[in-house]
Amino acid sequence: MTKPGGWRLVRIIWPFVVTVLLLLLLGHASLTVISAIRAYVGAESQWSKAQKSAVIHLEQYGQTRNEDDYSRYLAEIAVNLSDRKARIELEKPHPDFNIARQALVAGRNHPDDIDDMINLFRRFRNVSFMAKAIAIWAEADTQIGELDQTARALHAAIGAGTREPAELRPLLLRVRAIDERLTPLVVSFSATMGAASRQTGLLLTLSNLLVAVALALIAALRTRHLIRQGEAFESALRTSEERFDYAISGSNDGIWDWNSHSDEIYFSSRFEELLGYAAGGMRETTASFLRRIHPADRKTVVVRLREHLERGDAFDLDFRLRTHEGDYRWFRARGRSVRGAEGEPRRMAGSLTDISDRKQAEAQVFDEKERAQVTLASIADAVITVDTLGRVEYLNPIAERLTGWRQEDAHRSPLQEVFSILDESTGGEVADPVARALRDGCTVKSAGNIVLRRRNDAPIAIDHSVAPIRDRTGNTVGAVLAFHDMSRERQYAARLAHLASHDALTGLLNRREFEHRLNLALAEGQHQDVNHAVLYLDLDQFKVVNDTCGHAAGDELLRQVSALLRPRLREGDTLARLGGDEFGVLLEHCAATPALRIADSLRKTIGDFHFVWKTRSFNVGVSIGLVNIAEGPQTLAQVLSAADAACYVAKDKGRNRVQVYSPESDELTLRHGEMEWVNRIHRALEENRFCLYAQPIHATRSIADAPPYTELLLRLRDETNELVPPMAFIPAAERYHLMPAIDRWVITTAFDVLARHFEGKDAAAIGTYAINLSGASIGDEEFLDFVRTQFVRSHIPHSYICFEITETTAVTSLSKATEFIVALRGLGCRFALDDFGVGVSSLTYLKHLPVDYLKIDGSFVKDMLDDPVDYAMVEAIHRIGNIMGKKTIAESVESRAILDALRTIGVDYAQGFAIAAPAPFVPLRAVRAKTPRRVAVA
Repeated sequence: MTKPGGWRLVRIIWPFVVTVLLLLLLGHASLTVISAIRAYVGAESQWSKAQKSAVIHLEQYGQTRNEDDYSRYLAEIAVNLSDRKARIELEKPHPDFNIARQALVAGRNHPDDIDDMINLFRRFRNVSFMAKAIAIWAEADTQIGELDQTARALHAAIGAGTREPAELRPLLLRVRAIDERLTPLVVSFSATMGAASRQTGLLLTLSNLLVAVALALIAALRTRHLIRQGEAFESALRTSEERFDYAISGSNDGIWDWNSHSDEIYFSSRFEELLGYAAGGMRETTASFLRRIHPADRKTVVVRLREHLERGDAFDLDFRLRTHEGDYRWFRARGRSVRGAEGEPRRMAGSLTDISDRKQAEAQVFDEKERAQVTLASIADAVITVDTLGRVEYLNPIAERLTGWRQEDAHRSPLQEVFSILDESTGGEVADPVARALRDGCTVKSAGNIVLRRRNDAPIAIDHSVAPIRDRTGNTVGAVLAFHDMSRERQYAARLAHLASHDALTGLLNRREFEHRLNLALAEGQHQDVNHAVLYLDLDQFKVVNDTCGHAAGDELLRQVSALLRPRLREGDTLARLGGDEFGVLLEHCAATPALRIADSLRKTIGDFHFVWKTRSFNVGVSIGLVNIAEGPQTLAQVLSAADAACYVAKDKGRNRVQVYSPESDELTLRHGEMEWVNRIHRALEENRFCLYAQPIHATRSIADAPPYTELLLRLRDETNELVPPMAFIPAAERYHLMPAIDRWVITTAFDVLARHFEGKDAAAIGTYAINLSGASIGDEEFLDFVRTQFVRSHIPHSYICFEITETTAVTSLSKATEFIVALRGLGCRFALDDFGVGVSSLTYLKHLPVDYLKIDGSFVKDMLDDPVDYAMVEAIHRIGNIMGKKTIAESVESRAILDALRTIGVDYAQGFAIAAPAPFVPLRAVRAKTPRRVAVA
């Protein structure tokens, strides 16, 4: 049965309970609706991102015909098609919710939001805001269907072999038109759901206000009734206490009386005096009195009290009580319960005696021994001991040195004054670890980076631990705090953290940290309407300084340039060294015009700078690529690629200038095309899709014992097995330093073919195979050793091979080219100087290059019959070569008339379509035709 007191409680609180339950139900329903609405807003964001990405990939596919772009389009459009499938299923009278759930998950919606989204759709589909949103959704799905049909038509057209842009243009224009129609639908859907969220929030606010007013009225009425009852009870109790006090006024101990039914406790004046209170100053309930008992003694008191009430055991117990001053004193409590007719306890009364002096005398010897042992065990570190109130009792010498407090000054002071610690990262106060150890009775160790605020010195980093001190009975009588200096360890950690995000040479941020900050800026731009800009800086004359004066000079130049750039940026801008002589700048919250102004300021600063190393002075200059993120790419890779492309365009235009990225720029489109070729070249090397073609070079007249001469031409088969001409990929390979890898493939492949087909044959009958080498390979210090190794591996005679080096390469790297030629020519290889005549210093450097052949550039040969100047150039080059003992070869011989003119002049060899067209490299056929050979990549 419910007790009368329980019924009274129910009658008092039931209106409050009902009101709170109604408020909770209303709030839960409203929050569920808001959560579902926000889930739809998030779904719209995923839908919009997928649709935009699908359109971008589809347009790229229309331009590149690359199936990877079409596959990316299918992956993105699948999100929109999955959402359409979910909507169609939910609109059915009896939908399959599993299908709807799977479709929504496929639409990149969070699984935890799916059920709320389905419930909102089904329950509110006819409500104004939801009906409007669904209608917009359906209209957008219609456009998505049309977009997918157009994509499949485009794919079918390209798959059927359509290559002309004009034939694909109508389909691409239809894609853009659909994208433009979808944009206002997405905005309208987001606005509709946003308005619904605000209306629901307003409804919740009004409902809460009405319920709060009702609750306040009920509370006022109930409180007035309870106040009247309390006044009556207080008057009766006061009268009873006065009578009891008269009866026990002669007692020396404190007297207490506890009514277990009403929870009323009486304390005599002496009882109150023992705890430091004036007469009538204590107002206690059972719960508050138990909280006054020391935490370590509370459980024992409760257990003994329960045993006495249940079995009648004697209640005679020592424990500590908190006094009015806040400290604890020992007391002995004795009591006896009064029982009813059926043996149940009705009330309990007893006495209280102060025994603190006796307890202190008993514990003194043990406390001193315990503290000495703990202190000695921790003597290697700083040690502080405190009592149960957190007052300092002892500091060892190391603690005095670290805190700045002397033992006599710190004794009995609050620990927080002597040992004040802060969180190093936030600067905020750290909770007192000693208080926690005393409260929980356990060891407490420091967590995180902690610093100690010292008395007369700067703070230091520390690590600490606190352990409670216990007496013989296991009661906590204090705590010991041990700590040590962590300054050196923290310095090492900070140094490592700095090195992880900074460049060791310049002290600037490194590429990793720059990309991290750029990612954060891009993420901010996706949620807020902000403008950021990125600058990509490449020093123009760094290589000259590095090659002329050494790496030490190059390093010093980078340090000085870094110091010049820092003051020219705004507070909050990010400057980083990305690698080599390349720097990156992130201008956050910076519009296009200020960004261009800052970029030009940096350019002028570097342009005006004169770098002096010992006795030499250099003008440096810088090329800068600028990308305004709000107007262009939105991912890290896209931004860095665009900035790099713009920087290279700046270099191509003459260096020492700023190039602003624009997606419509033909130059930047070409640069992006070259960058795409980088990946394709890597894949072609991995998949061995390069191949060699051969074009014979014939003597113009009968030459006794003249060995055959054939040029091997490099070709590439693309992903569809179509041949790609060299000029489509060679510029990208040269710009992005891939030519050494291609040259190595050509040499390895050519040597393997020659070794396989001509083993044991006479070298004079075989002829000469010329291999074109790029300037990057000539400048590679390991390339000469590689060529020597290939000769040893393949066992082909050195006389088989003639290496061709362009005139520009030879002049640019004269010393390295000469060293390379001399080394291999001494082994028996021959050399030809290709494209001769186009350089302005050809004749000056020719006498320094020990080559065997001069190849007259085709630009002179093909028009020599119509242009007297070209004819004279061909004649002059041949005459100079003849004087120097070198054979001459004319390129681009496209007609019999040109061949006759070359014979008249006396040119030794001719090459061109009038002689023979390039064909797949088949060495045995070449031997039978007795034609010479050469490998070129042009």
